[in-house]
Amino acid sequence: MDYVGGEATPHITNTLNRAASWRERYIPPLPSRMRSALGLLGPGIITGAADDDPCAIGTYAKAGASLGFATLWLVPVMFPMMSTAVYLCSKIGMVSGMGIAGVIRHYYSRWLLYPVIGALLFANIIGAGADLGAIAAALRLLLPIPAGLAIVGVTVFVLALQTWGSYELLQMIFKWLALALFCYLGAAVLAKPDFTEVLWGTLVPKLHFSADYLSVLVAVVGTGLSPYLFFWQASQEVEEEIAIGRHHVWQRRGTSDEELRYASRDIKIGMFFCALIMYFITLCTGATLFKTGHTEINSAYDAAQALRPLAGNAASLLFAFGIIAVGLLAVPVLTTGPAYALAESFDWKHSLGHKPEHAKEFYAVIVFATLVAMGLNFIGINPLTALFWAGIIEGLLAPPLMLLIMLITNNRQIMGRHVNGRALNILGWITTGLILAAALGLIWTWIK
Repeated sequence: MDYVGGEATPHITNTLNRAASWRERYIPPLPSRMRSALGLLGPGIITGAADDDPCAIGTYAKAGASLGFATLWLVPVMFPMMSTAVYLCSKIGMVSGMGIAGVIRHYYSRWLLYPVIGALLFANIIGAGADLGAIAAALRLLLPIPAGLAIVGVTVFVLALQTWGSYELLQMIFKWLALALFCYLGAAVLAKPDFTEVLWGTLVPKLHFSADYLSVLVAVVGTGLSPYLFFWQASQEVEEEIAIGRHHVWQRRGTSDEELRYASRDIKIGMFFCALIMYFITLCTGATLFKTGHTEINSAYDAAQALRPLAGNAASLLFAFGIIAVGLLAVPVLTTGPAYALAESFDWKHSLGHKPEHAKEFYAVIVFATLVAMGLNFIGINPLTALFWAGIIEGLLAPPLMLLIMLITNNRQIMGRHVNGRALNILGWITTGLILAAALGLIWTWIK
């Protein structure tokens, strides 16, 4: 494909637009999305569940344990922000026929692309390593097995699933794993919260300008709007197209209003699910750990252990089961996201629907990232320190990435008639501003 100055030539742009018009007239728009293994649930439910990975569970548990119900009001505030950010990424994949890295490569400077991918790879590997450790720790609450054996076993299982499972099988397994997060609703009920206090904490925002409160607040916002989700969601829209035979960009380029409306509904369901789980984890730990003074919670495993004497064995087991299920979902998301980005950057073949021998570089990145993540658990790196640095990178990456997403989705050369409308732009820019404020707030808590 010919590009001039990082942008498509008018001839190529016109050709792609004609292809998109042909696609809308002659290719049925929705059959790939309507054949989901769980009815109408598409990629959005997987993205929402992956956002509640074991590291996020630990963050929300810490918020509840240290501040009680004081951060519950943040959940309904964050829901439209998360929905907007993920929908914009979804729209990029559906309209351009490429993931975010592919769009940056074709329409913007590669000097912008490579630092973003490098930061994404570093942060995702650390996150995947921490999640593998959390899964192993949670397994030990259920089965008496050595931690090292659990980590290796989980790693082998995840790699086997990614390399030998079909895309349809992966989608089905991921969606069933996502539903396991409803364990936290059960754990919250077993915690027997005071519903008057819960309602008050949900409806009345409380702001305290202390370093501890702000650091927790910023951590929750940063965790809910993780940059790796942006790349994953856009790439999954491309995967949905590849799954029904649209292997070339010109075949995938363009979308219909009906498809965009379906994607919007799908993402709202996924993000509502994500926000609901965030809410119940905070509620559960706020009703138990905060009430009894167990405020020092540094991981999801710590929360599961601490819940046992306070809310009963069932609540602890439900909490642990949720960690295992969502961890098995989140690790592949974390390791595949950079593989998509690198493959699009260097024009490699890439799709979870391909066999490893047909997309060698793509799967090599997945294997490399997964093995390095596993290795982090055996070389004495403190997982909390590692997550701290991963959080710094993701926190600093999110604002410029969201800014870039807003510029892409308002670029008529890329999006055609599907550029953002006024309402979506307002929500998008508010989200970008709040993410930037959260990042600056986090920096302020570090240097204060």
